[in-house]
Amino acid sequence: MDETLNPYAPGAGTRPPELVGRDAVIADVVVALARTAKGRSARHTVLTGLRGVGKTVLLDHLYRKALTEGYAAIKIEAPENRKLADLLVPNLRRALLELDRKGAAVKTMRSAFAALRNFASVFKVSFSGIDVEMTPDDRGVADSGDLGLDLKDLLCAVADASADRGTVLTIFIDEIQYLTADDLGAFLSALHQVGQAAKPVLLIGAGLPQIAGLMGEAKSYSERLIRFVDVGPLTLDDARAALSVPALAEDVQWQAPALDRVFEITKGYPYFIQAWGAETWRVARTTPITLADVEAATPLAIDELDQSFFRVRLDRLSPAERKYLGAMAEAEDGQRVPSSAVATTLGRTIGSVAPTRDALIKKGMIYAVRHGEVGFTVPLFGAFMRRVGPNGSE
Repeated sequence: MDETLNPYAPGAGTRPPELVGRDAVIADVVVALARTAKGRSARHTVLTGLRGVGKTVLLDHLYRKALTEGYAAIKIEAPENRKLADLLVPNLRRALLELDRKGAAVKTMRSAFAALRNFASVFKVSFSGIDVEMTPDDRGVADSGDLGLDLKDLLCAVADASADRGTVLTIFIDEIQYLTADDLGAFLSALHQVGQAAKPVLLIGAGLPQIAGLMGEAKSYSERLIRFVDVGPLTLDDARAALSVPALAEDVQWQAPALDRVFEITKGYPYFIQAWGAETWRVARTTPITLADVEAATPLAIDELDQSFFRVRLDRLSPAERKYLGAMAEAEDGQRVPSSAVATTLGRTIGSVAPTRDALIKKGMIYAVRHGEVGFTVPLFGAFMRRVGPNGSE
């Protein structure tokens, strides 16, 4: 098959040629934005799910949709070991400049820039390129040094500037589980207070499954403040569409057994569907794509994933962390593995391996499925660990 026409797009955050199975989530966020713009209540949304389910793709789609519809939207990826203030300041500055170009009211714009300048100064964030004449009214706004209170002041000020343009300040945050506990708690507190003040601010976030628990630990009211949406694997019909629709655009068809086999191998995870689609396209010589083509492409797809998607995650781990994952793979029963079984496999006590377990959770490699059980955040990672051996080095 002509490789230049290969329609499949395996890649971190790369939009697939056909975004399927997410219509309900998109519709709910559109309604939340519209309600917020009209001054009506709407809960914030956080997408949760394993790696490879398409959270980043979906978040980016919603962000672009918000921009297209005229909302004041910023998009942030929260890497490890970065402060929330450092992430927010440049993005809110960009949003304010865009609102300024659209002719927001001078008074609210000046107040918002002043609040941003105060906030950046007190939290030592580099801030330049905007000359704001400070007035006595600006003292005491977003400059106390209490992150929760100052975030509330800052978001309210930017929201007022947004409201003058008839729009909503929409904050998109990917990998939200990497925010520190203090930053997460302060952010939730600020969102809670902003909501009480009926300001047009909406959070749309995405994170690994542990984010719901982390937010609950940070603020007990997070369940009432935020709607957690589980983004899971595609259904069989949606998986078929993800493969067949882009191919049809190139006048290529898939036979039904081939589609079903890809679904069976990938468990419906969108990233892997794209990976198998790309490799199968390379193997196939003519249309229609057959079951034999899928079987021939499978070793190639597995090798590609092993060398990139899986290996890059393993290489950042310590030997002890690799051994823990190897033991998980040996004891794995689906996605859930008893912590006691991992310790037994390692010949250790649960308490002695707890620090390694906690480190892997913080690095986003595993999560607590429920009390006493852990699971891989990366689908099919257990099979990869069994291929490379218990120490992850073979």
